[in-house]
Amino acid sequence: METVIQQSVEARLVAAAPRMATIPARLRYDRTEPFAVTMTFPARSTLEGVEVTWSFARDLLTAGLTGEAGMGDVRLRPHGEDQVVMEFHAPEGTAVVRVRAEELRRFAARTIALVPPGREYLHLDLDRDLALLIRDTR
Repeated sequence: METVIQQSVEARLVAAAPRMATIPARLRYDRTEPFAVTMTFPARSTLEGVEVTWSFARDLLTAGLTGEAGMGDVRLRPHGEDQVVMEFHAPEGTAVVRVRAEELRRFAARTIALVPPGREYLHLDLDRDLALLIRDTR
């Protein structure tokens, strides 16, 4: 059975310039971390010249497909019928990209098929996580 889902998406950087740059990005979901998804941007698309990965709740992704979602570092909202605006806030600044809603819907559906909402706890390794937590306090 599949344990990790990855999907490439095309993000368009929202900037003051009239033409938005296209940025290849990668969405990832691992059922061993069932509450989170990640979105990775390649080094060539970042100011620092290093690959950047953002982690955020899967629930945030699904909520952002139909309405404004998020109050922290990652925020989503629909933009018309076919796009979703994603904002990534960091101390260095904010990046805003648009992604086709259908790509995000397809990815979200795949994650839900792998781990249905409300069943995430079945994929957690609480013993391992507790051992790591205790180890880090010594």
